[in-house]
Amino acid sequence: MSDRITAADPLSADPATPTAAPPASSTSAHVDAGDAGYRKDLKSRHINMIAIGGAIGTGLFLGAGGRMSNAGPSLFIAYAVCGLFAFFVVRALGELVLYRPSSGAFVSYAREFMGEKGAYTAGWLYFLNWSTTAVADITAAATYAHFWSMFSDVPQWVLALIALAIVLAANLISVKYFGEMEFWFAIVKVAALVVFMLVGIFLVATSHDVGGHTPGLANITENGGIFPNGVMPMLLLIQGVVFAYASVELCGVAAGETENPEKIMPKAINSIMWRVGLFYVGSVVLLALILPYTAYSGDQSPFVTVFDKLGIPGAAGVMNLVVLTAALSSLNSGLYSTGRILRSMSLAGSAPKFTGVMNRGGVPYGGILLTAGFGVAGVVLNAKMPDDAFELVLNFASIGIIGTWAMIMVCSLLFVRRAKEGRLVRPSYQLPWAPYTQIVTLGFLAAVLVLMWMDGGIGRTTVNCLPLVAAALVGGWFLVRGRVRATAADHQEG
Repeated sequence: MSDRITAADPLSADPATPTAAPPASSTSAHVDAGDAGYRKDLKSRHINMIAIGGAIGTGLFLGAGGRMSNAGPSLFIAYAVCGLFAFFVVRALGELVLYRPSSGAFVSYAREFMGEKGAYTAGWLYFLNWSTTAVADITAAATYAHFWSMFSDVPQWVLALIALAIVLAANLISVKYFGEMEFWFAIVKVAALVVFMLVGIFLVATSHDVGGHTPGLANITENGGIFPNGVMPMLLLIQGVVFAYASVELCGVAAGETENPEKIMPKAINSIMWRVGLFYVGSVVLLALILPYTAYSGDQSPFVTVFDKLGIPGAAGVMNLVVLTAALSSLNSGLYSTGRILRSMSLAGSAPKFTGVMNRGGVPYGGILLTAGFGVAGVVLNAKMPDDAFELVLNFASIGIIGTWAMIMVCSLLFVRRAKEGRLVRPSYQLPWAPYTQIVTLGFLAAVLVLMWMDGGIGRTTVNCLPLVAAALVGGWFLVRGRVRATAADHQEG
């Protein structure tokens, strides 16, 4: 049964048409057809590490060096601000998950609160994000593999294909394999950060020499302070830093395949806040204390810079392995989440029919293969233009990320409004300060687009492409709306 059965009219202009309020003891009167057939094989440890893995990516391991060299120590402010709004987004999604766990996640909630047009828009924006990110991830993985001499003579497109094949195989077998792979990927990332922070605290506490520099506040105060180049460079960096948190919503998708999400999800989501503070903000503050911001560059991971100046042998190789792990983790997450989202859309008629099929292991392999197909296109891109493939696709992913976060907050806003009208009951785990939190977050996301445009270059080009993305969504809706209506009618007759 679809959740549209209990909605008044999923295609109406006003998706908020009153429906009977569910009893207080009920989680929800809605059921998403896309939730049937999944196995509840993800354990508490999987969800917790998926939450960590979604909040820690290459944006910190690799991107922090170039950002530090541009904005100086003020980078920690950018990470803190973006981390706060990322927490608001995942906290809003967490409340919706406890209201009604669904593997369709925000697409399923968009369908309930905004109608099929909302679900269609949310789903394809999310697919835009992950299909282009998959290309970027396999490109990054192939580039990082070239670091080791044994792979230096292997063409980049071959390495990209191998990376895609390994992660795809794990996703197609069962959700258990996805969970285990993501668990160990997250372990590697967390372990690397913990080791760095312990070493960094020791260096600062003992004033141990690092490449001719003495760690301490002097590295900040004697090099222009927190804002050595002014406030504007930090503000412009926000539009790049926000994408370091692009996978935080993944734990909401995974909630549909775990037992007792009402117990597991609040702990996992709440822990994101202190992990962001500890790993992102804490790491950047340590980097600023250990070396002057001018010692870092975009050509090298800032962590490798520190270990290199300490003269620790093999540090570059270890950190390269960590960054490679982060890229594979992102690819793993993208294949997993888009498979579930596309299945929810397929059973509503707004995605190709084959993306709704499952194998015996409860894996929606049709949607996973569609995303992987874009990855194969990325392999071709790596063969034709290996130097430009990464930048070309990464910027289009940014539109999908902002769109996805915005849709989550709009769903949350409509959800709270219905609760105030007495038409449903909010769970005890709630987004604080609603509805103001959602409104402020939506304003922040709009500001990110403005900052992208102000930054010029490829960021401005990306923002200028928004009308094309909107036109593609509108055109796609006219192609599928007949099938969506027919599917809704079939469900009503059933």
